[in-house]
Amino acid sequence: MADATRYFDTWVAFRQQYDRIPGVQAAVLHEDKLLLSSAHGLADVEHGVALTPQHLFRIASHSKTFTATAVLQLAEHDQLRLDDQAVHWLPFLRDTPLAPVTVRELLAHGGGVVRDSRDGDFWQLAHAFPDEDRLRAILLDDGAGVLPANERFKYSNIGYSMLGLIVAAASGQPYNAFVHENIVEALSLDNTGPEYDPARAGDYATGYTALSYADRRIPIDHVDTAAMAAATGFFSTAEDLVHYVAAHFHGDTRLVSDATKRLMQRAEWKVEGRGDAEYGLGFGRAMIGDRLVFGHGGGYPGHITRTSFDPAGRLAVSVLTNAIDGPALMLADGLIKLVNLAQTASPQLAPSPADLSRFTGRFASMWRVFDIVDLAGRLYLLDPTDRDPTEEPMRLAVVDDHTLRIAGGTGYAPVGEAIRYHFGVDGVASVQAFAMTAHPIDRVARAVRTRNRVSPGTPLVTNGAGDAHAR
Repeated sequence: MADATRYFDTWVAFRQQYDRIPGVQAAVLHEDKLLLSSAHGLADVEHGVALTPQHLFRIASHSKTFTATAVLQLAEHDQLRLDDQAVHWLPFLRDTPLAPVTVRELLAHGGGVVRDSRDGDFWQLAHAFPDEDRLRAILLDDGAGVLPANERFKYSNIGYSMLGLIVAAASGQPYNAFVHENIVEALSLDNTGPEYDPARAGDYATGYTALSYADRRIPIDHVDTAAMAAATGFFSTAEDLVHYVAAHFHGDTRLVSDATKRLMQRAEWKVEGRGDAEYGLGFGRAMIGDRLVFGHGGGYPGHITRTSFDPAGRLAVSVLTNAIDGPALMLADGLIKLVNLAQTASPQLAPSPADLSRFTGRFASMWRVFDIVDLAGRLYLLDPTDRDPTEEPMRLAVVDDHTLRIAGGTGYAPVGEAIRYHFGVDGVASVQAFAMTAHPIDRVARAVRTRNRVSPGTPLVTNGAGDAHAR
């Protein structure tokens, strides 16, 4: 677990630059131990502010997991029932298509409710997010019940906004106050809250647009999500989020009982078009390898985020990015896949020295970047430019203290060939791999510039340290 997490952090740092994302914040927790809380890149590009693990992110649809938890807390205390119809708590819905939709159907996105109303331009800040009066108007519109209940999984921010109103009605407290008291304070999450907090304006990471439609990223203002806080209002940090989902591990009853967690985590719907993805009551679920993983993503203007957890294996990861095209899901899935690889890796094929760290690192030639990684005492060559670095791992065997052999990989891998190291006084000077000389990533630019100064047709040779020069 520690080896996988250590490499994961270097991969996140690489991807932050490779994908040109302003900043990435990440955390990993196993059992009750925080293994990682890190940040790479910038919280504010215009002012050159480095991102830290304490910067706040808008975590958007993570809010649905808090709302679902609040609803189940109320159900445990007999303050509402999952089979209650919406009209029971929201009498203004009487004689509308949404009146008979149940709390359970709303939690599972099975109510057929409109996703964001007919005018969702609040998502791009063309106007304010709906206040309660506007939300009621949306719900009273016949278009709010787009599909019959229980026809299919149909994701709905408006449906979860309804749940916010129901939490308030059933608890006798405003939604924000209830979740803050019963979830945020119950877990001592000092950097988490249900809505934008202007008093902490300087603590938030600036959000940015995507690069797909402009030559530079444009900063986006933080705004209040008003009556949609139950669907998308929360802020947090990666570190707080892994502690939060740890309360949904089996055996932890700080928020809800294990019986309630089993109810929340069982599949209610298969999500069409998303492979084996399913949805329970407030949490998505999917298999990553042989591991059943739960979690939620979030897309707020300028922030893309993801938190995933394995309640049986007591593992949690959270990745927060401050760009609309941030690869949060890819990175979070990557941690789970790295852990799976570390836990299922085959033994070394030959005796190895006591310290494999002499071989590990990130190396590059003009043509490729590759990582030599020690996972639980086994060496692998991984490609950090892959969306899944574990998809085509090359197993490496130790030949001697200067040589590895590629012992496994795909048919396109140079299986059976050697990787030869040249060491200098400060560690690896160069690596001969894939029939080319590669250098530690922080030195490769100098090596490439050196080669570019050689006149065309002049053969290149390397000295014992792997440095290029003309013959």
